[in-house]
Amino acid sequence: MKLTQLLESWNLVQAENRLHRVVLVGLVITNGISALAALRTERTVVLVPPTLTQEVEITRNTASSQLKEAWGLYLAELLGNVTPATSEFITKALAPLLSTDLYRAVMDAMAEQINALKMDRVATSFKPREVSFEKATDKVFVSGELTTQGPNSKAETRNRTYEFVISTRNYRPRLDYIDVYPDEPRTLERLKVLKQQQEHR
Repeated sequence: MKLTQLLESWNLVQAENRLHRVVLVGLVITNGISALAALRTERTVVLVPPTLTQEVEITRNTASSQLKEAWGLYLAELLGNVTPATSEFITKALAPLLSTDLYRAVMDAMAEQINALKMDRVATSFKPREVSFEKATDKVFVSGELTTQGPNSKAETRNRTYEFVISTRNYRPRLDYIDVYPDEPRTLERLKVLKQQQEHR
């Protein structure tokens, strides 16, 4: 073999080695970036519980509107279907879901209402008609009919709307706001219409 051919092949091998080193460094960097991105990406959990009709998504601090609607319906049925016998259970079921800002006020109001229900031996039942989510306000509205009946009185039925703001903290639902009223849902659109009606009076 001639010396010139040997030097050419040696130079080729060295050039190939240099190229491989550059490619290897590039691969290490891209793998490091991919690993960092994977660690920083928040995990999304897709749920299809038996009580839901479609998939819902939940991350550590966010949830899809479908999940919020499902929790809103659960809370409305929990709060709307009360008897003297179930009142203590409802308080225990609701307490872990309440935010710290809401806890004291809601627990005091529920204790007062439970005492009134027990004294009058009144039972309430709620039949939901509609569940909706308003993205602009992050509110869930559950509207339906609330029936109240005592042991010696005729059943009284009226419209009832439960309004909730439900957030997610560490994959758990948290109730940040609640309002209950005998009216249609107070969505932004409806509040605008009501304001216009008041101005025309």
